Amino acid sequence: MSVDQLEFRRVMGHFATGVTVVTSHDGAGKLGGLTANAVASVSLDPPLLLVCIDKKSDSYPLFDASRSFAVNILANQQETLSRRFAKSGGDKFTGVGYRIGVTGCPILTDTIAFLDCRVRYTFEAGDHTIYVGEAVEIAVGSDADPLLYFRGGYRNLSA
Repeated sequence: MSVDQLEFRRVMGHFATGVTVVTSHDGAGKLGGLTANAVASVSLDPPLLLVCIDKKSDSYPLFDASRSFAVNILANQQETLSRRFAKSGGDKFTGVGYRIGVTGCPILTDTIAFLDCRVRYTFEAGDHTIYVGEAVEIAVGSDADPLLYFRGGYRNLSA
């Protein structure tokens, strides 16, 4: 029996997740990023986390080029930023505050926290690639509530 893709997506939408913007670069000055909720901690020693990147994403080629990524954890008031990075095309960084991290990846300003990572492992997984990165620079930015995603929409802790 095969599972319908739309039904799979609907069912997985019942799993509440945090919202991040995952950024990378091509090593020659081009920056990219995308909104992602497929992010997870993997190991404390060494400090590893994973991100799942859609192979059709405009930013996908940057991950292999730089062998690095940064996970920027969004605050509840950053829904507009999440929507900006969820769209394909255009310069997503125009008017967005950021600095370049240790790996060369953009670290967005005013986020709850960030993790700048060097890719250690990659795994092919259907229409996505799983990148496992070792955190080389991390910080908490604020104590704001997180931006959440649940049942196809943005949520907050009090809703």
